[in-house]
Amino acid sequence: MLSRKTVTVASSSLWKSLRHVVVLYSLCGLISGYSERHVHNLMSRYPLIDGHNDLALQLRILHNNQLSQIDLHNVSKVATDITRLQAGHVQAQMFAVYVLCGAQEKDAVRLTLEQIDVVRRMCTEYQDFEIVTSSKELRSSEIRNKTACLISVEGGHSIDSSLPALRMFYQLGVRSMALTHNCNTPWAESSSKLYNVYQRHNNSLTHFGKAVVDEMNRLGMIVDLSHTSWGTAWAVLKHSKAPVIFSHSSSYSVCNNSRNVPDRLLHELKKNRGLIMVNLHSNFISCSNEANISHVADHFDYIKKIIGAESVGIGGDFDGAVRFPQGLEDVSKYPALIQELLQRNWTENELANVLRRNFLRVFKEVEKVRDQLKLNKPSEVQIPHWEVQNPCRLVLKRPELRQQSPSSRAQHGPKGQLGLVIVLLILSLFIIQ
Repeated sequence: MLSRKTVTVASSSLWKSLRHVVVLYSLCGLISGYSERHVHNLMSRYPLIDGHNDLALQLRILHNNQLSQIDLHNVSKVATDITRLQAGHVQAQMFAVYVLCGAQEKDAVRLTLEQIDVVRRMCTEYQDFEIVTSSKELRSSEIRNKTACLISVEGGHSIDSSLPALRMFYQLGVRSMALTHNCNTPWAESSSKLYNVYQRHNNSLTHFGKAVVDEMNRLGMIVDLSHTSWGTAWAVLKHSKAPVIFSHSSSYSVCNNSRNVPDRLLHELKKNRGLIMVNLHSNFISCSNEANISHVADHFDYIKKIIGAESVGIGGDFDGAVRFPQGLEDVSKYPALIQELLQRNWTENELANVLRRNFLRVFKEVEKVRDQLKLNKPSEVQIPHWEVQNPCRLVLKRPELRQQSPSSRAQHGPKGQLGLVIVLLILSLFIIQ
């Protein structure tokens, strides 16, 4: 039987242990709470510029672009709305204008115009949003506490191999274009093998493809290499006069998916002063259907180690992909990612770059190249008809005259002419009388 002294000592030891547990628990709570406050403060000072979002695609699929039928403050069945953008400290969103590759030889231009229209409508009909078309407007929108809307065409098939169409998209506010989506264009190559179209060998960026890049440089439109093949990306990085971006791609060394970027391209991107904006789609993060925030942070850590934090951004791909890491299910969850990076010893300065300053730098440098090229006239390069191979593409030329049949020629022969002379003589007699 235990003595009273033994029981007292045991009780005292147990109480001390419980006190330690309570103290540790309280400290953990304080640390966690401080981290959340720290993240909120950091993202309030440096709100996010997100490189890729497909809300416009979902508006078409779910609502046939009928904005009058929904309230963008609270939209069901999607990962993006105004309320969640604000909760996630997203101050600027690159909204993708995307049409399916199946439209490439059909009505891609019309469909793209309709998607530009719905982005412009949602960003002008809601006072929380604001269309921006320059780095200066992007900075001033932050001051006015607006969510800036940048328009990006996702897939070069949207211009139907036409530089005038590219220029007209720019006039409508488009400031970025991905050269391909999941299909090759007649002039650039996709990372995907889903579509067996415009197959070429050893020609990832054609002469016309280089003309597209040149014209984008001249206009001040950001070249986006997400979805392009590595060969096309390499050729563009060597050719472009302005920095380029991968708007929603991750590291191939961490997850060996062809949509991700290998180290040799990361090094070229560094030389180009461009930007890779990490994609959050689970299959590109962990190479499986399941992922978590730690997997995402591994991509940030690796890219920083290879080319530095000044070359990294965030391009979530929300509403364009179907599976996202646990804890990063929609645009409101971005603070959880920043908290993870803080816990991995990323500095505030590095995270300020990742959140917005890197993109602003790239945008300003693209505009600087535009200003340097302002004396250049719009390009008149046209793609050869045989490269397009599009049966729906009208060739503008005079119609050929049909050959006349022998009977038709006989009607217009000497006898036919004599008859015409007789008719004219009779008419002249009536006029004289």
